Amino acid sequence: MYTNNEKDQEEIFSKVLRAGRRTYFFDVRETKASDYYLTITESKKFTNDDGTFYYKKHKIYLYKEDFSDFKAILGEMLDFIIQERGEEVISERHQKDYDPKKSLDSAEVSNGDFTDLNFEDI
Repeated sequence: MYTNNEKDQEEIFSKVLRAGRRTYFFDVRETKASDYYLTITESKKFTNDDGTFYYKKHKIYLYKEDFSDFKAILGEMLDFIIQERGEEVISERHQKDYDPKKSLDSAEVSNGDFTDLNFEDI
């Protein structure tokens, strides 16, 4: 038998999305009234100067009465981003094959030479 605290913390259904330094946890939980709600937790890993690490977490609680509006707005925002910028990841840092050492090598300072470009009837 659960105590109230244990019942509030019970995860009914969970999924994890690992995305670089961030991890997203999607957890269905149960209220005291035995209804379900969703928590979305973003956990981001940081490193201290001494090499140890810690996590910063941010959590959203989403209740059933807000699902429809939340889903509609989220879908609209995602569609907008894809329509405006496409699905390609622009930031090198977020590419799957990103190598920070290569990025530093290619970030050499320009010697000031420029190429003249002529644009006709753009």
